[in-house]
Formats: sequence, C-alpha cells, structure tokens
Amino acid sequence: MELGAFSVSLSVKDLKISKQFYEHLGFFVFAEDLEKNYLIMKNSSSIIGLF
Repeated sequence: MELGAFSVSLSVKDLKISKQFYEHLGFFVFAEDLEKNYLIMKNSSSIIGLF
C-alpha cells in the first residue's frame, strides 16, 4: 500500500538550532521565509514544517 508523503508541523523555540538539528538527520531546506518565521525541510518523502 502506497501512503505517499508524510509531513508534520512543529512549533520550535529557535529556527536556526532546529534547522541544524534536522540537517544532521539528512533534511534540507525546501522553502523558508524567516521574516514570516517559518522553515520547511524535506528528506525523501518526509516534510517537516518548523514554525
């Protein structure tokens, strides 16, 4: 059974520290707007929204 993409949104205290953490896990920046306080990271079919 093919489930497709998996995504989750997280509220974090520090975007820069969270970005570094997820980069160490193999995620890369997919989209971001630091002025609007969000960052979307992707790893294969997994997507994490950091706000």
